[in-house]
Amino acid sequence: MPFQGFTHDDFAVFQIEGLEPRMDALIARVRPKLNELGNELAPVLSALCGEEMFPHVAKHARRTVHAPNDTWVAWGPNKRGYKALPHFQVGMFHSHLFVVFAIIYESSNKVVFANALAKQSADIRAELPGSYFWSTDHLDPKGIQESDMDDRQFAELARKLKEVKKAEITCGLRIDKDDPILSDEDKLLELIQQTFETLLPLYRMSF
Repeated sequence: MPFQGFTHDDFAVFQIEGLEPRMDALIARVRPKLNELGNELAPVLSALCGEEMFPHVAKHARRTVHAPNDTWVAWGPNKRGYKALPHFQVGMFHSHLFVVFAIIYESSNKVVFANALAKQSADIRAELPGSYFWSTDHLDPKGIQESDMDDRQFAELARKLKEVKKAEITCGLRIDKDDPILSDEDKLLELIQQTFETLLPLYRMSF
C-alpha cells in the first residue's frame, strides 16, 4: 500500500494515557504509515547516499512502564540496525513531524562528526536553512533553531557531542501537526526528499 500522509488522529495517539493503550494505537494507526514511508523512501536515500539504505521502524521494545512520546522510521546502511551508525529519520512527537539526520549516543561515529562539525562550522551554517533545528537529545522535542544559534552555541554542540558520553545530535526540519502538507502525500514526500538532500553533506562528513 502506498504512503497516505499523516492526519491529526496520528498525532493524537501521544495523548493516550498508559503504555499498552498508547502502544496499541501506535501499532494500529501510525506504524503501518511508517512502514510504507520507509519502503517508499529507501530507494531514494540509497541513490542519494550511494549505498543501500535500509528502513527500520521503531518498535519501542525496551519500554515496560512509560509510554513513548515519539515514534519514527530510520534509514541506515546496515540491514540489522541503525543506532550504531549515522542515519536519517522521519518521526513524530505530539506537536510536529521531524525529518532529520541523526547520530545517537550508541554510535562510534560521534567523534568523527564532532571534529568535522567544529572544523567546517562556517560552511555548514552557510548551507543549512535557518529554519532547521539542532538537538543534542533525540528524545527532546524542543532543540534550538539554526537561526537562533550564535557561533558559541554551535561550537558547544560539537564539544558536547565529542566529550559527553550520552550526547547525541540531530539536525533537520520540523513540520507542525496542523500543516496541511502532512496530508498531501505527494508534496510531503517531495519535501522529505529535499530535506534529505540538504542534510546529505552532514551524513557524508560523519564517516
